[in-house]
Amino acid sequence: MNSVTPPVNPDRSDGRRGRWDGHREQRRAELTTAAIEAIRMHGPDIGMEAIAAHAGVSKPVLYRYFADKSELWLAVGQQAGNMVIEAMVPAVAAVREERAIIAAAIDVYLAHIEGDRNLYRFVVHQPDIARHRDVVADVMDTVASGLARIFGDRLRARGLDSGAALPWAYGVVGYVQAVGDWWLRQQQPISRDALGEYLTTFLWSGIAGMRRAADIPGGLAAHEGWADRA
Repeated sequence: MNSVTPPVNPDRSDGRRGRWDGHREQRRAELTTAAIEAIRMHGPDIGMEAIAAHAGVSKPVLYRYFADKSELWLAVGQQAGNMVIEAMVPAVAAVREERAIIAAAIDVYLAHIEGDRNLYRFVVHQPDIARHRDVVADVMDTVASGLARIFGDRLRARGLDSGAALPWAYGVVGYVQAVGDWWLRQQQPISRDALGEYLTTFLWSGIAGMRRAADIPGGLAAHEGWADRA
């Protein structure tokens, strides 16, 4: 009697693969969280061996989930970026006045980098990382996109071209990130409250110009120096 190989059940195979993928993603998330804890405790120059020890695994096990330090850096950066965004969304949603929106977003960001300096430095100032993907740029993209929606809504509400919303949003995000980085590197020469107020005042001068532009025939680009007409 010839033996017949039973047919492979694709549904069962896919189910096992799905469970394994789910387990792997869960384990990666747990190790990423452990890495963040280790970075906070030991500083931004921590190595993979110390991260593995803090996570309670061997270095080969850590490398089973992250091919190298750059892959772990990417995972840590993505999670750190999500922390900023998750804190910023409710803070901005809690206010309605336009200047207060800018102030709230700036304060959340400055509070985050002030309270989590080692994590910030690990993500932003990591010279020995091969950056196949820039997680800092990814976070800036996400924050700028959300800010652009706010600017776009305000511009359209005033009958203005919303084309300026996205470049303005990137300008705001880049400006705040650059000044915040300077602030940390210089050991916070001024208080967070003072810096937040300085940044908000500077940025608000430009954002408030949307209202003035709505009263100028032709809108934003109608006249050179329209912002000086206030």
